[in-house]
Parts: sequence; C-alpha cells; structure tokens
Amino acid sequence: MRTSLFALAASLAALASAKEKAVDMKLKAELYDSGARHEHIMALKHQTWAELDAAGVYDSTQYEKFDSSKLDYVPCTKGYASYVPNDPKYTFRCNNLDLYDFKTHAELGSSSGRGAGSWGWTSPKGREFVAIAQEDGTAFAEVTKKGKLVYLGRLPQYTTAQPSLWREIKGYKSYILIGSEAVDHGVQIFDLAKLQDVDPASPKVFTNENDLDGWWTEGLPVGRSHNVVTNEEKNYGVAVGFQPRTGPLRAGLVFFDLTDPKNPKTLGGSGEDGYVHDAQCIVYRGPDIKYYGKDICYGYDEDSLTIFDVSDKQNIRIISNTSYEGASYTHQGWVLDPNWQRYLILDDEYDEYDAAGLGADGYPITYIWDISSLEKPKQTGHYKGLRRGIDHNQFIKDGFSYQSNYGLGLSILDLRSVPLDPTGKRIKEVAYFDVHPEDDSAPGGGNVTFTGTWSHYPFFPSGYIVINTMDRGAFVVKRTAASWWPF
Repeated sequence: MRTSLFALAASLAALASAKEKAVDMKLKAELYDSGARHEHIMALKHQTWAELDAAGVYDSTQYEKFDSSKLDYVPCTKGYASYVPNDPKYTFRCNNLDLYDFKTHAELGSSSGRGAGSWGWTSPKGREFVAIAQEDGTAFAEVTKKGKLVYLGRLPQYTTAQPSLWREIKGYKSYILIGSEAVDHGVQIFDLAKLQDVDPASPKVFTNENDLDGWWTEGLPVGRSHNVVTNEEKNYGVAVGFQPRTGPLRAGLVFFDLTDPKNPKTLGGSGEDGYVHDAQCIVYRGPDIKYYGKDICYGYDEDSLTIFDVSDKQNIRIISNTSYEGASYTHQGWVLDPNWQRYLILDDEYDEYDAAGLGADGYPITYIWDISSLEKPKQTGHYKGLRRGIDHNQFIKDGFSYQSNYGLGLSILDLRSVPLDPTGKRIKEVAYFDVHPEDDSAPGGGNVTFTGTWSHYPFFPSGYIVINTMDRGAFVVKRTAASWWPF
C-alpha cells in the first residue's frame, strides 16, 4: 500500500507545473549579492515602522489589558473573538482559534515594545515557558495550564549600542539562543530552566554579566546576526545573515559548538552562496540515499532555495542552488516531515509587495518543493492565502503549517495532503487568528505591509500557541476543540 501511495504521489508530482529554475547569476550579483534588494526592503520596513511610531502605534500602554480575573478565555464565535465587547479595536477575526490571554509589551517589561522572534521550552514536569523578543531585550513568561501568560522577568540586549527590532530566538535543549542585528550583540545563551524558580510576584531582571550561561561572538565580524539556527542532534548553533556582506564568510553560515553551552566554540562556516537569510539544519534521513545520514542545511538565501552539506564544517559545500518563478526575497521555510524529508515548504517575503509571480495579487503564497533529490529539488505547487497580506515565518508540526503572516496574524494550514498531491490543491486553512483588526476593511481583507505579527511558538504539548506582535504584545490562542475533528 505504501509503495502504491508513493507511486501515486510521484505521478502527481510529474504532472504538476514545476516552477523551479536556475539562478540568474547576473541578477544575483547585481541585486542580491550586492545587498541592494535587502537594503531596499529594510528601507521600506523602517519607513513603515517610523510612520507607525509617529502615530503612537508602538506605545503598548494604550492597549486594553486582558482581565484574566473576569475572563477564563474568549471563544471564537461566528468568526470573531473580542475581550472588549463592542470595540472594533479589540475584535479579532478568527476561525477555530480561541483567545486565552493577551499581555502588552509594557506588561512584559519592555519600555519600547516592538516584538520580534519567540521560542519556548517545556520542562520535564510539563511546565511551559516562552521567550518573547522585543526591541530592548527578551521577556520571559510561563504559559499556565489555563493558558494564562505569567510574566517572570527579562534579559536586556547584550550591547549598549542602538537597540534593534531584529531579535531572533531558537531553542537548544533547555537553552535559548538570542541573536540580534544590534552591533556587538553576539549570541546570548540563556538556560530557561532558571525560570522554574522565579516567583511571579517578583519578576527578575536578569543581567548579561551574571546570568548568561554562554555568549558567542568570535565568528561575527561586528557581532551582528540576522538569525540563529540550532541542530540539537548535532549539538551546534548557526548564525546567519551577519554583517558585513564583504566579510570573509559573506554573511552566509557560521557554526559554533554547543556541546558545552557555557563555552561555545566556532566550528567553521561558508559564504559560498553569499547572504543566508534563514535556514533549517537537520540530519538527512530522506529518500536520497547518497546523502542519507548527512548533516544538511536548507538555506533561504534571498533569491533561492540553497541546500548545503555541512557534515564537515571546514569544508561546507552547496548541493544545489535553485530559484523559482516570481522569486523576490526567499525568506524562510521548513521541512514537512523531519523523519522523511521529501517535501519542504517555503515562503517569499517580498513577492506580494513586489507584485511578482504567483504573489502578484497580494495574497500570500506558500511554495511546495519536492526535495526527494537534494541535487535537483522541484517546486511542484503552491497554496494561495485567503486574505491579502505578506507571509513571514512558518513552522510545521504534525503536518500542519503554523504561519505568522504580518497583519493577517496566525494562519494554520493542513498540509497532510501534500505527499499525495504536491500541487497544493488539497491544502486547507483550518484555523486563523487575525491580531491586526486595523486593516480588516482593506480590499481583500488585509494590507500588504510590514505590520502585525512577527513570530509565534506552536510546539507546546498543551496546544497553546504564543503569538508575538510588533505593536501590541503577545497573544495566547489554542485550537477550538471541535476543530480537530475529523483528524
């Protein structure tokens, strides 16, 4: 039966209209390797955020608090959830996601707000903790069994340089790694297990001098990174998108050992494909026998999906470098099943804004890739979102993609049909929670702009999902029980 299913999938893949193509090396040099496209996008974001700042949007003290003493949770009813009755500012479009809590960035200890990345950790006793990145540092909270977000303290950014909104977090066992584009920030390594002993009545402001478990910067030319990645199985971290692009590794991949998180050591790196915006690094156990057991990084490199063999950190090599129709800014992606790496989901942060390719009408595109051959990946299909906006970060859990799509909030897509139909025609959005009601009346149900949610963490065993927004703060939502049927 399994063989016949795979045969059917292969036939469907062959019939799919593949959109992959060779990288345009001239365009790559002029627009991407030069940093011109990245600088243009950064300028657009800074302009948008400056206008929102001038309008007072980032002053999170203005937003009404969620009164947990009066509200157990707010069910999504008839397409909406509101914790302030009859107020459109606090009436959130939704489907199959209920609201359990909300905390402003001010309540989470930040003086300037502006949320960014996030990550979580579940203790051996089942307690769930989350790290919430903000412009001026990282807030820590516990998600209780009732879905309440309890503030426990924070860790300031490492450097005294100008704060940066770009602050990304990934997990390594009980530790989190925090990277930032702030100059001289490096990568903070902090053990979330410390939070188990914090009294919520006395939140603790941790210090970089006394409370960091490790700090790494030796591989970063000016201490900056756009993002951090970890491979728990192989005990390492990766910094990507560090500056400057003209450095010896050209803002590509640089690896550091986490066997002893208190003493991280640089392992090596590669700038062969230039700037790497994001990546996922895992041991390969897919159908391409040639690479079975190899240490593989899937890189999202501005204009391409680039697959690296990183088994030897001193001799990293590119397996394949593939672009696609409408590529504008290859941003982030995730393997559909880490135990059988046959498909990968990718998003492009700029195709909607640039009105390019499949994203020309402003509806976010989820690209589907067949990676059964690492040397010849194929883009087999796509899914087009139901409301206009820009896609940003997505993670896959048990066949469902959890997507932070800026002003659209969190969307959950059922991808379990992809192995049988890699065209994407059977993908369904099964739930969403729109954290940005300000653009609900826009044509197509949303604005194609850089505001709203930056990230989320969907991996808690309880099913609670923490959504980190740039403006308001952090939401806690959970799938409506009945929405899981049929499985």
